[in-house]
Amino acid sequence: MRAKVEDKRLAVLAYHKIGDPPPDGWDTWYYIPEATFVEQIKFLNESAWSVIDLSTFLIGLTKPESVPDRALLLTFDDGHKSMRTVTYPILQRFGFPAVCFVSTDYIGAHGILGGGAEPAEPICDWDDLRELDRNGIVIQSHGVSHNWLSLMNQQQWREEFVQSKRILEEGLGKTIEVFAFPYSDSGGNDDAIDTILRQAGYRAAFLCGGGPNTNELPIRYPFRIDRLAMYRDTDLASELPI
Repeated sequence: MRAKVEDKRLAVLAYHKIGDPPPDGWDTWYYIPEATFVEQIKFLNESAWSVIDLSTFLIGLTKPESVPDRALLLTFDDGHKSMRTVTYPILQRFGFPAVCFVSTDYIGAHGILGGGAEPAEPICDWDDLRELDRNGIVIQSHGVSHNWLSLMNQQQWREEFVQSKRILEEGLGKTIEVFAFPYSDSGGNDDAIDTILRQAGYRAAFLCGGGPNTNELPIRYPFRIDRLAMYRDTDLASELPI
């Protein structure tokens, strides 16, 4: 028996880096060892949670009855090169779709994200992003500069949303529809952010951590959907109750 709409749940997992730090770098909580990630994916593959793609998620925003009773969206922030070399082959092995959020200023760069708290690493270039996007890892916006929105004014917010969307659409030849806030910083003015995102053509936006592990359907605030921040020691069995 299918659950009533009000009993349905949506979980969104937020990953950053799968694999080891670069040889000249250092370990941080953002890094999840490849073997640990495989075990997490195996758990999802055997669980009651159904991994959905972005299209199914977007349809579910207005038609929650269309998604599985326990729906789960896999997301990855920043688009490090390991997204293609490590993460992508694992997801392909299990047939899981995902979303990858990238900041356009860093495409093809040797980037330092996280305000210097993270080691510099190569970021996916356009060839990488197109390869991922063609094969189930949908590319979406993480802004232009990967900066804190709370340090910007509303015009700068608009530039982050509009320019990143335009650049990605031109580079990938598709529509960009969702946004992930860098540092989970939504700017501090929810009404203004919602309006500007909607005017720019976005349909949803994601936070990361600090809220519930799962979201009730229908989604009440589509521009502030929380995600479960993933660590190497995250116990999905306890974090994603049935």
